[in-house]
Amino acid sequence: MRAIALSFLSIFYISCISCSDKNTDDIKPSIGNVTQSVYASGIIKAIGQYTVYSTVNGVLQKINVVVGQHVNEGQVLFELEKEKANLNTENARLVYQLSQESNHYIQDKIAEMEMKVQAAKDKLALDESIYNRNTRIKQYQIISEIDFERVELAYKSSKINYEATKKQLEQLKAQLQNDQSRSTINLKISQKSQSDYSVKSAFSGQLFDILIKEGTLITTQTPMAIIGESNSFLLELEVDENDMVLVNLGQKVLVTMDSYKGQVFEAIVDKIYPIMQERSRTFKIEAHFVKPPQKLYPNLTAEANIVLKTKKNVITIPKSYLIQGQFVLVNKDEKRKVKIGLSDYQKVEILEGLKAEETIYKPQ
Repeated sequence: MRAIALSFLSIFYISCISCSDKNTDDIKPSIGNVTQSVYASGIIKAIGQYTVYSTVNGVLQKINVVVGQHVNEGQVLFELEKEKANLNTENARLVYQLSQESNHYIQDKIAEMEMKVQAAKDKLALDESIYNRNTRIKQYQIISEIDFERVELAYKSSKINYEATKKQLEQLKAQLQNDQSRSTINLKISQKSQSDYSVKSAFSGQLFDILIKEGTLITTQTPMAIIGESNSFLLELEVDENDMVLVNLGQKVLVTMDSYKGQVFEAIVDKIYPIMQERSRTFKIEAHFVKPPQKLYPNLTAEANIVLKTKKNVITIPKSYLIQGQFVLVNKDEKRKVKIGLSDYQKVEILEGLKAEETIYKPQ
């Protein structure tokens, strides 16, 4: 008899638990606020954050900085082995010096050619004067045809010689100019190439990380360091292409981070990159904190909701109670069609089809 009673009590207890669990699925709509938003994820970046690269290949010989220090614009961060660059610069300097010496010879030739041009010019003036005078007296038959042709030929020859010497002078001057320019440019290129082996900071900021070690072979594709403004950070977020049309400048962003669990920070969208990243099918946007956390570091992960609109004092139900996006369960098993409005990740607004005092059931 006692065993039967215990069995009955056990069954009753289990039934009560079942009833209790079942009752937890029975709720009434609540009156509250609902916010429609777009999800985005990304990282924290320092303002002006960039990765340092070398413009030349070489072996890293010396690191002149340490992680965390402040660096100034133009400060030498790394030095690559540049013996070959030094030799190239020295060779260019020797060529430049030789060109300067040869220029003296060309300048002497120019001076000589200028004298020839002047002599040709004087002779042309004389022959032209003789030709003009004989042209006037030819009509009086004072000069024979043969003598006149000789005078005419002399004038034409002087004119051709004058033009030829002028052209030779121009060529010598152009040669001098080209030789000077070429040797000067080659020297500057070599000096610039030599300076490229000293990797400098593009602007002032904080050195967040050094990514290489001394003795490493560096190429133009090797990231060397990360620099950005100290204590100035922004949010770099990625938005799915399906949601991008809803995002605009100036929208509020609610941000959560693993580093600050349970806290929500407010930010504002202030930059939208108008091109989709093909690999991820997302758009990149930037936002700044209204009131940033006390401590931030580059590359901290963040999740965000970009607020589109908020409605207050509306009827809402949990999203899990909505069936096929348009039905709810009433009277335990009766489907009723409802009209929904705004929704977030937890709840949805009910516009029509359900009153606040009615009970709905969670679908199984």
